[in-house]
Amino acid sequence: MTAREAADPVHDWVPLLVPDMPSPQTLMPWLERMHAARHYSNFGPLVKELEERFSLGFGVPLEQLTTVANATLGLELVLQALDLPKGSHVLVPAFTFVATATAVVRAGHVPVLADVDPDCWMLTPSIARSACHATRIDAVIPVATFGMPHDMFAWQQFEQETGLPVVIDAAAAYGSQSLQGAQCTLVFSLHATKSLPAGEGGLVISTRPGLAARVRQLSNFGINLDPDAGMPVGALADIGSNAKMSEYHAAIALASLQVWEDHARQRRALQAEFMAELDESSGHRLVWQAQGAGGALMAPSLLCARLHNQAARQALEHRCQQGRIMVRRWYQPLLQQMPALASVVKVLDTCHADELAATLLGMPFFLGMTQAQRKLIQLAVSTSKKDLA
Repeated sequence: MTAREAADPVHDWVPLLVPDMPSPQTLMPWLERMHAARHYSNFGPLVKELEERFSLGFGVPLEQLTTVANATLGLELVLQALDLPKGSHVLVPAFTFVATATAVVRAGHVPVLADVDPDCWMLTPSIARSACHATRIDAVIPVATFGMPHDMFAWQQFEQETGLPVVIDAAAAYGSQSLQGAQCTLVFSLHATKSLPAGEGGLVISTRPGLAARVRQLSNFGINLDPDAGMPVGALADIGSNAKMSEYHAAIALASLQVWEDHARQRRALQAEFMAELDESSGHRLVWQAQGAGGALMAPSLLCARLHNQAARQALEHRCQQGRIMVRRWYQPLLQQMPALASVVKVLDTCHADELAATLLGMPFFLGMTQAQRKLIQLAVSTSKKDLA
């Protein structure tokens, strides 16, 4: 490589993701407010303001939501707050990020791995019903895969029919997944790579009476802060954890909220344009995630393509490697193939998830992608066209 090429960003690796975090200059007013208040954690004024904005945005009262340090702890504390018996069987999709399953294990339960829909790549109420006929199920954690929203009325109906609590792992779905007027529980991530980035953080929303309040208490070690609770304020009411959102992360989230609508529009436009470009480059041989019954993806943060077979994926990976383009096999290997999980999960039929694991490839996708970067990816796809058939 020549010195000129080394200095040319076109010849750098095309990154898989670039976090859409606020600049230090944008953050400064929020940080100055935090410092003036001398309140840095423990449900400070910025966390309170952020929760008030979430309350308005989701159309729920404040008592039905709480922030947490991250979505993984949010899932763990929701499972604890549900008071499931230890060793309960919790249905999760085999095709998901490991944190969905590890949260179940850390809460003292058994993940039961189910299949996903071959088109929208999600655990659906229909699949969950089949799982209930096949084995004992005590709760369900569907995942909003790559941010695609679920039909909450369908899951509400499932809850009513079965009596099983449903908790949506909506980690990647802020802005896409809503309550939709249904009775349900949602857990969002505010990680740096998500559509509303706070660096780290999470949000729990639940219409289940008292659940969000209990998660809030558990996130503060389990300490009682309610003077009307029948025990002294500061007494330990339950065995909790330290899972509070800090004022620093609330400041970042508030700054991110200022531009969220505009950036969500940009993400949708980029996704539509880039998918069309890659369709043309591949001869329309790439398969994309289909919209589920819950509606459209409003703020995409990842772009995954499904190839015809495993060999086609390997060929495209090779071309991307040659072109200095980062790609990733998201959610792979499947949960049951992870050594740390293999002995603690129960596995149902996962034929569609197995096929996804053999053919899915995550492509670069981030705001600020240059035309040069997009052209490099198109070239890699185009030169792989004969292998994609």
